[in-house]
Amino acid sequence: MRKIKQISLFVLLVSLVSCNEKENKEDEVSSADKKASIETVLSVQHAGDSDILVTRHKVWKDHKLLKEIVKKDTIPALGDSLQVVEDENGNEHNALVKKDYEFYITVQ
Repeated sequence: MRKIKQISLFVLLVSLVSCNEKENKEDEVSSADKKASIETVLSVQHAGDSDILVTRHKVWKDHKLLKEIVKKDTIPALGDSLQVVEDENGNEHNALVKKDYEFYITVQ
């Protein structure tokens, strides 16, 4: 593995996967330090029989946006799962819901 020399690296993960459970967000950051950072957003868009993994990077230096990189990759959909959902009237019923990928991030 190559060692990556870096002055400052900052990863901001926004809206990874929507989740109905409330989690402790003590490490949540409201904004990136734009002095010298890389802001990264990962998301998955459901598109029928496949999903689209979207990776967005914003490179900040001296409070200026130097570059924005967006990459889209098609990945296999995980299928549907039967879940109890609540409609706008508060009534619960069974519905097929698209399964979501889990994200595991390693920063070096």
